[in-house]
Amino acid sequence: MKKLRLILGDQLNSNHSWYHKVDENNIYCFFEMRQETDYVKHHIQKIVGFFASMRNFADELKSKNHAVIYYQLNDKRNTQSLIENLSQLIKENNIEKFEYQLPDEFRLDKQLKDFCKNIDIETEVFSTEHFYTEREDLKTFFKGKKTFLMENFYRDMRKKHQILMVDAQPEGGKWNFDASNRKKWKGDTIIPPQKNFDNDVSEILQEIEKAGVKSIGKINEKYFEYPISRKQALEQLAYFCENLLIHFGDFQDAMHTDNWYLFHSKLSFAMNTKMISPKEIIDATLQTYRERKDEINISQVEGFIRQIIGWREYMRGMYWMLMPDYKSENFLDNHNKLPNFFWTGNTKMNCLKNAINNSLDNGYAHHIQRLMITGNFALLTQINPDEIDAWYLGIYVDAIEWVQLPNTRGMSQFADGGKIATKPYVSSGSYIHKMSNYCDGCKYNKKTKLEDDSCPFNSLYWNFLDEKQEKLSSNFRMKMMYSLLNKMSASDRSKIKEKANHIIQNLDEY
Repeated sequence: MKKLRLILGDQLNSNHSWYHKVDENNIYCFFEMRQETDYVKHHIQKIVGFFASMRNFADELKSKNHAVIYYQLNDKRNTQSLIENLSQLIKENNIEKFEYQLPDEFRLDKQLKDFCKNIDIETEVFSTEHFYTEREDLKTFFKGKKTFLMENFYRDMRKKHQILMVDAQPEGGKWNFDASNRKKWKGDTIIPPQKNFDNDVSEILQEIEKAGVKSIGKINEKYFEYPISRKQALEQLAYFCENLLIHFGDFQDAMHTDNWYLFHSKLSFAMNTKMISPKEIIDATLQTYRERKDEINISQVEGFIRQIIGWREYMRGMYWMLMPDYKSENFLDNHNKLPNFFWTGNTKMNCLKNAINNSLDNGYAHHIQRLMITGNFALLTQINPDEIDAWYLGIYVDAIEWVQLPNTRGMSQFADGGKIATKPYVSSGSYIHKMSNYCDGCKYNKKTKLEDDSCPFNSLYWNFLDEKQEKLSSNFRMKMMYSLLNKMSASDRSKIKEKANHIIQNLDEY
């Protein structure tokens, strides 16, 4: 039976069972499409990274004698539509069966389900064989529950897969070493140079420009630094384990103007395109820890593992449990527009300038920059979650909706009313100072609220609490802050609101 097998740009898993044996009746197809480059404005490095990785994977399959059809962006046969391209290939190649792996985006899942209903050949869907969990696992895990705590899921994952466990107890005596993972990097702990790759992507970049694809951000066409093949992904993993894991946990929340990556792994793009699996990463991390227990503390390892088997798997499960209604949630009723400086980095606020320019230059920011700098500011200024969603989905090379949307709309913007986060992640300038050197040399004073040079985060923070009191005051994790707010005089609260509203109405002046 002649089969057409679709491979999407985030399904580059060379260990998948599809490829265990060569069958000349199986044709694998890949498409670089305007459908995917244009549904949101993406960072140029994201587009280039996906196309370069797809081409490398297609070449790998060809080298193993698999039959491959690959439409580059400007191929004359390319209709730029997934459905039209598939229909064309099915007809031209007398295909008798269409097969695909489960997409991780709701949008593509629906498109392919609808397509299969409308064609008159046999179809079959397969697992991507990548995640620890299946799509519906969290729906089952949280069935009948009113809250969906990640920590409960994380502990269950640790037990189920016997990761950092001694019999039925957590290794080290604690499930979570998060309290040890909040150190500020002051330059006294040496950070090894980052592992980068000199990938020449000039040909792909020329094709993207020729097609007229609109994008954001910067790129060095001869120095694309992220892994674009499985071989490079494994090299990145080995480098992280050898050089960075030793201090990862300590400084995973830290931010600094002199070093964008600190001890982070830079594996998220490779993992989200499935060039490398979470299990491979966990296994390598644990092996390194076992071999170097005398120098690597468990808190460094647990903090990293929690991000992968806890947070990453949890976000995917929540995405499939809550979609499609989740994408339109706006619990806090926020409707302001994203300031222009999110697209340019031109702001006087040092923390935002650094986080945004890092994002524009590298298509990267680590989780605290995303949550407590850009996300915090967007929430305090009450930006429409649709706008901040589109920005996060477009600007980061690792951003795919299944992981971006619940992180943004839930964790960052609290637009779901607490399905994912137990409280809004907002702060004044004091937290930013605690975890970074961004306040050093900034135009604004982190200690004051109402003066002309006061840090905007300070008045915005208290104004946010005041504005959203009706919706948030019953939240047990917010009670202390509301107690402090309600002790303020009416005059002080009025001045704070006046200052904050001026900032919100004139965002691009700050």
